[in-house]
Parts: sequence; structure tokens; C-alpha cells
Amino acid sequence: MSGGLAEKRNLTMLTDLYQLTMINGYMQSGMDTRRAAFDLFYRGSGGYSYAVAAGLEQAVEYVRDLHFDEEDLQYLRSLGIFPESFLARLADFRFTGDIYAVPEGTLIFPYEPIMTVVAPIFEAQLVETALLTIINHQTLIATTAARMCACTSAKILEFGLRRAQGADAGVYGARAAFIGGCRSTSNVLAGEMFGIAVAGTHSHSWVMSFPTELDAFMKYAEIYPDGCLLLVDTYDTLKSGVPNAIKVFDKLKAEGHKPIGIRLDSGDLAYLSREARKMLDAAGHSDCRIFASNDIDENVLLALKTQDAKIDVYGIGTKLITSFSNASLGGVYKLCAIEENGKMTPKIKVSDSHEKTTNPALKRTYRIYKNGMAAADLICLADEEIDTTKPLTVFHPEQTYKRTTFTDFTVKDLMVKVFEGGKLVYDLPTLQEIGEYHDRSKAEFFPEYMRVVNTQYYKVDLSRKLWTLKNDLLNRSEV
Repeated sequence: MSGGLAEKRNLTMLTDLYQLTMINGYMQSGMDTRRAAFDLFYRGSGGYSYAVAAGLEQAVEYVRDLHFDEEDLQYLRSLGIFPESFLARLADFRFTGDIYAVPEGTLIFPYEPIMTVVAPIFEAQLVETALLTIINHQTLIATTAARMCACTSAKILEFGLRRAQGADAGVYGARAAFIGGCRSTSNVLAGEMFGIAVAGTHSHSWVMSFPTELDAFMKYAEIYPDGCLLLVDTYDTLKSGVPNAIKVFDKLKAEGHKPIGIRLDSGDLAYLSREARKMLDAAGHSDCRIFASNDIDENVLLALKTQDAKIDVYGIGTKLITSFSNASLGGVYKLCAIEENGKMTPKIKVSDSHEKTTNPALKRTYRIYKNGMAAADLICLADEEIDTTKPLTVFHPEQTYKRTTFTDFTVKDLMVKVFEGGKLVYDLPTLQEIGEYHDRSKAEFFPEYMRVVNTQYYKVDLSRKLWTLKNDLLNRSEV
């Protein structure tokens, strides 16, 4: 039996069958060398009003290693649907195109390209599925983490491995959560792979394995005198757990050690944390922190904040690692231009559902800053430049009467070139650098754009040239 993804030397076969049937079709039709451009973006309907870009490093690793092994070709041959000429073409497959992307950690909004792939359509079509699964997952978890962090001033640790939907989701989810603001994890493999700080002490089974709760606490403190964090809700939080923890902390302090604190994992966290704080302070342990876990999500975080919970650190598992409040980012990969008669011709997908109608052509996204704060994003044609010495008027792409004029502003192009001619031209930052970049990116936005409830709408508009092109194509799309 196969050991799964861990045994695969590359992820080239991580694709949907219809990608292969299409690129074979392009080849049989003589279209395979035509350059095409695809945008990867997410739709906002029913999902997040903003997102945190993540997964680019893994996408780069995937693209760099694109090739079909002999065992891959043998499997495809066994399907009986591909000619030998196509399999021979796959045997020499390498990515030769260009890729542009938003750096990991950047705050992004619906319909803004997170990644743009420009390559022969034979190559650009094949990579769709893998890029979507990589970017969709990590961006989803990074966004969930960022939303949770926006709900509280307390620190949040990622504790979700045991509830993740598979090992890969647990490991790369921990990486994504770090980007979104959860800078520690219980996941040891993620700590080893990505340099994330790991955290964790003991469970209820440790306490239950000893004759008494106090015995369990004393032994743990003896083994880890400078890392003593005690889980206090195994039997009775306020009658035994916290009093026993205080006895241990008294002993540790007398011996010259500094205990970390206690963890609550059940019950009324607001009430228990307030009472525990009083007890710890009265005993002279005001420097001990209170940690809390137990199926916490955004709503619980907001509720605990309004109830003046005395919680310093949250350990969040299920609701973070599975993005329980939103099952999918909804990222898509859509053709926006294709080579015709030697030039790139804009393409548009038209739908009765307006949110599924795409923005055509090669594009770039400018972030507009006013007094150092992000004020709006403007999606433009790729060859557009913004003159910051002149007033700039932007308008809502559907409710066009909604207009804003900017003066004394600056702009930033959100995308960077990652691959050129199939070669990596982007210096991948460390995960620590990505986390710091996310913190700076988030600080550029007013809090009302980040809040979970009644989030303020952030302007994402189309340039007049792009808006005109889109509407011209829509008016010509009748058949």
C-alpha cells in the first residue's frame, strides 16, 4: 500500500483529470503553445470580507519541481484515454512561464488577483488545481487566525493538530496560522519544519495518573520548574485546581523559580478566569498568566472580551485549524487573456450571477494610502501607471455614483514577480519575516475593516480603463 503524499517525490499529479484532458485537447488542436493568463482570486459572496495571502512558498516549491515521473506516465497510460504523443510531451514537461503574486501576509480583498500565471496554455492550465489547493487552504487558515486575533488583545496559540483534516492540513495550517498572527503552535513537526515556537504542558491524563491532583502538580513542577503551566480543571477548578496550583507556585518561587500560570479548559471561562485571577493575585502571583482553551471561536472571543474575562493567552484548536466558521475560501482560477494573432486578447467569463463574472485582461492592483493608512484598492490594467501628483477619482464598479477623489496620496503595487521564463526570481522570505510583514500590513488598516461583526466595507474599485473594457466585453458577449 502507498504511504500517500509523503512518498511522492513531486506533486505534479496533484491535479484534476480534466486539466489533463484539456491540455491534451489543446495539443491536439494546435493551441498548446499559445500564451494564456490566468488569475487566482477569491470571491467574497458568503465568505470573508478580507483575507490574508498565504501559501506562496509551497506554491513555489510545487512549480519548481513540476515533472512527470515514469510511474506517473505509466498510470496515465493505463487509463487508456491519452495518446502516446501526449505522454511523450508530458515526459519533457517543465514550467517555462511567468508568475506574479501577492507576498504572503498581505491583506487582500475579493476579486483582487492573489496570483497571476502567464505561460503557454499547456502549462498554465495544468497548474490550476494544485495552486488552488495550496493557496486556498493556507489563505483560509491565515485569515481565520487574523480574524480571531482581531477579536482580542490576548495572544492566541494554535493547538489544532489533532482536529485537523489530515496531517498536511495540520502542518501547513500551523504555518498559515503563524502568518495570521498565532505565533506559537502545539505541532512539533510544524515547529521543526518552519521554526515556529512550540508550546504545551500536560493534559488531564497527567493529573488523573497520580493519587491526587496536588501530587501531579508537584511532580510536574519538579520536572519543569521553569516551565510550569498547570491545567486546573480536572476535578474542581476553584476548590482544588487553583488552590493546588498556588501551593506549587509558592514552593517554586521560594526555590527561585518563576511559574508560568494556569490553564482553564472547561466551564464558564469568563467567571472562572475572573475568580482565578483574584485568587492568584491575593496569593502574590499576579505575574502568573491565565491560559484558556475549549472550542473557542470568534464569537466566544468577543463574548469573553465583553464579560471582562481575565485571560492572557488562548489555545485554539478545532475552530482555527478547520476554519469552522467558514469552510472554504472560495478561490478560483480564471482565464483573463489569451494570445491571438501575436497579442494578448482580454477574455471574460459572463454569468447570470454577477459575482461569477470575471475581470478581464492582465491586471495589477494598487493600494492607495492616505496619511499612511490604506484607503482603497484599485484594480487596473497591467500597463496603467498612477500619477500621484494629480487627483485620483475612484468609483464603485456597480454603484458608479459612489465616488471618492484622493489628493496627496501614495500607492503601492501589491504584486511581485515570482517566476520569469520558468526561473524563480523572487527571494522567498523566512516565515518570521512573513509574520512581521503581515503585522505591518494589518497595521495599515483601520480596525473597523478588520472587525468580525459589521465589518466596514473597504473600497476595491476598477480603474476607468478596466471598467470600460469589462463593460465593452459584456455588451459584446451576447450570442
